Amino acid sequence: MTEHIAPPATLTDVARRAGVSPSTVSRILNGTAKVADDKRAAVMAAIAALNFAPNQMAQSLKHGRTMTIGIVVQDIASPFFDELLHGVDDGLKGTGYASVIVSGHWNADEEAERIRLLLARKVDGIILLSGRISDANVLNFSAQRPIVSTGRVLHTRRAVGFKLDNEYGAWMAVRHLIDLGHRRIAHLSGPADNRDAVERLAGYRRALDEAGIGFDPRLVVEGDLHEGGGLLAMNRLFDTQQPFTAVFAVNDQTAYGARLCLYRKGIRVPDDVSLVGFDDLPGSAYTTPPLTTIRQPLYVIGQTAVSALLSLINGEELSRDIPPVELIVRETTRRLHP
Repeated sequence: MTEHIAPPATLTDVARRAGVSPSTVSRILNGTAKVADDKRAAVMAAIAALNFAPNQMAQSLKHGRTMTIGIVVQDIASPFFDELLHGVDDGLKGTGYASVIVSGHWNADEEAERIRLLLARKVDGIILLSGRISDANVLNFSAQRPIVSTGRVLHTRRAVGFKLDNEYGAWMAVRHLIDLGHRRIAHLSGPADNRDAVERLAGYRRALDEAGIGFDPRLVVEGDLHEGGGLLAMNRLFDTQQPFTAVFAVNDQTAYGARLCLYRKGIRVPDDVSLVGFDDLPGSAYTTPPLTTIRQPLYVIGQTAVSALLSLINGEELSRDIPPVELIVRETTRRLHP
């Protein structure tokens, strides 16, 4: 026996049940009607009783919107971007907007091509999560649709960017190690063309300089921001045969690879070497031992990006306030004993 499925309720059904005209229901839904409270209550009760869902496509076309936003990430498989996207997804809940996600793979030309693709699909706005495309290109694209970008500073009526203080975060990480008595502090850095990595290297050097510790370039080894790169960079650090008692990794994923290298060499963390990361990814509280790191509020950044973009789309005042970075001390650092 085939189950009978009732057809979806229409605007006319809602009007009939509420005892008002269909035009009144429409104006209430559009927020343009000034009606008595009892009529409004009757309409809302009818909507709930009939499980009425307005035709989103028809409303979008009426207002000249597609109710979609484009999101450009760099690495969909990365836990860093996964946490950002989690915040974006939760930020979109209840807004009526859907997202279209594409990846730029840390390539400025590909990022630009992906933005053009999103614009061709008539998205209402774009969130650019980090990337290497120039500020000038972002501003040019924003002439067509509003853009919110992380990892850069922009503030126009069509484009907004916000970033965390990477240099200060790195300074905090290295200062923590210095306060624990470490003087031979290595740094597993990121690519030289990555702005975040460059700023974190600057913070590392500033902390050493302020403490009167000479900078030794032999203690800086470049990785690629991924776990495998951290493992290889740590091996290359040992190849230099330079003594060190602590390591500041450019991000948590690099720290994970470094930790594996230390484990394979029988070097205990933190008894023999202290280790600090950057990002505070969800898995960092569950490494062995749990990782000391600099927390970026990635989830909040994702939510803030959504809020800022919707404000740009609607021509509203926006807030770009996000929590600052903070040092999270766990179990991979300890005081250096003579």
